[in-house]
Amino acid sequence: MAKLLNVHRAARLVGVTRGALQKKILGGELESYDGMVTLDELQRAFPDITLENDLFLEQMEQIKDAAFGLRVMDRTLPDKEVLAARLHELSRELVESKSLLKHARDMLDGIDDQLEQYISLNSFDSKIAYKLRDWLHAQRMQTPPASLAERSLLIRDNFLRVISAQVKVLPTGFDFLVEGNDTILEASLRAGIPLSYGCANGSCGKCKARIISGEIKQMRPHEYVIPSTQLAQGYALMCSCTAVSDVVIEGDVAHNSVDIPEQQIRGEVRALDHPSDEVAIIHIKTLPSERLRFLAGQRAALTLANSLSTQLSIASCPCEDRHLEFHVRRHHGNFFADYVFDHLKSGDIVSIRGPLGNFVLKPESNRPIVFLAFCNGFAAVKSLMEHAMALDQAESIHLLWIATNEAGIYLRGLARAWADALDNFHFLPVIIGGDLDATASRQELAVARVLRPILLSISNLTHSDVYIAGPALATDAMRKILVLIGVPENHIYVESD
Repeated sequence: MAKLLNVHRAARLVGVTRGALQKKILGGELESYDGMVTLDELQRAFPDITLENDLFLEQMEQIKDAAFGLRVMDRTLPDKEVLAARLHELSRELVESKSLLKHARDMLDGIDDQLEQYISLNSFDSKIAYKLRDWLHAQRMQTPPASLAERSLLIRDNFLRVISAQVKVLPTGFDFLVEGNDTILEASLRAGIPLSYGCANGSCGKCKARIISGEIKQMRPHEYVIPSTQLAQGYALMCSCTAVSDVVIEGDVAHNSVDIPEQQIRGEVRALDHPSDEVAIIHIKTLPSERLRFLAGQRAALTLANSLSTQLSIASCPCEDRHLEFHVRRHHGNFFADYVFDHLKSGDIVSIRGPLGNFVLKPESNRPIVFLAFCNGFAAVKSLMEHAMALDQAESIHLLWIATNEAGIYLRGLARAWADALDNFHFLPVIIGGDLDATASRQELAVARVLRPILLSISNLTHSDVYIAGPALATDAMRKILVLIGVPENHIYVESD
């Protein structure tokens, strides 16, 4: 039977996004079987796959390289016991394959002997036996070796299975890969799949899930005691375990903002960056026993000096462990902003309440994505962008970062790095030349004059999901323009400050 691969792993094998592969399936270019594809179908749909330029083979060569071996192995290879178990599983499959091959050869030899006996008896059917024997010999001689593309896919798949394991989550059907020494929880967050969790250090038990099939290994100790009845049913903590083989788990996943309860935690200011005179970036690390669970794009309320409080978009990805990032725009006379720019320092303790808001990505949608960030509305967009990259399913992503001057695009280098790294990502900085805090009528005219022709040049805009973040006047004006252009209102998502 042909080997079946799920879409996530198949996309990794051929080096395309999951969205690109799903598009081929929907367009009839790639046949699938209950969401799975075969190696043969992949080879047919991607005939140019060769052993050259094979990322996984390059990684293997790096691992062999004495100068870089330890560094690469520490970063990409799993725990030695996990690695040994995965290699043992591949060895077992190799033995089974060799056994089946030997059995098939023995059968062919037996058929050949039987045919020779029929021929030697000179029976009435000897002519048929001659023809069948000759055909059998010809087929054995003409059996073509595996093609270069097929060998390449098999090598990729086997190497991928050594350095990673696949996890499928029921009942949602989400799937992701566990790589290196990541726990199942860490891998899910990196992949943009928000499994339920609390402390993430084995104390609360909120990341508990049931193992339906496959093998896991405890990587880290935990204080939480799983009840014996649940242990017998296969429950384990996802923050403490990694996947040894491909596994299926039954666990809770947050689908939207209402699935995550509001939390009150504390954090310590680790660093303050000033990418421009008008923006400060606060890097906060939550205390060891606390971690904020949130979805990309959500906000949190920060309290400084026991009394100064405001709500800010969380600019970091939920996958970044206990690290939280917030962007603060200078507003002279705003007590919170003034304190950040003039008094806040590393080591200060910050009170954090959240998550808040529902400006989150719609993971069930495979439509192209357009992000429109006005000024430091980029903070919310940054988090969503990193989530979209983790999901790896959007057909294309456009980012328009709109500011009144060059300094307003304060992380231009990061956006350019995304554009360099992603084939389906397009970045366009836009200097609007007007005051984004101007009166509504003037703001709408300014936004329309500059952005309308740019938006009309984006292909499939009317079939895209559009996420807008920034000052209320600018986002309101942008929403009106998009509706007039023809973007459905239910495809427009707005976060205003």
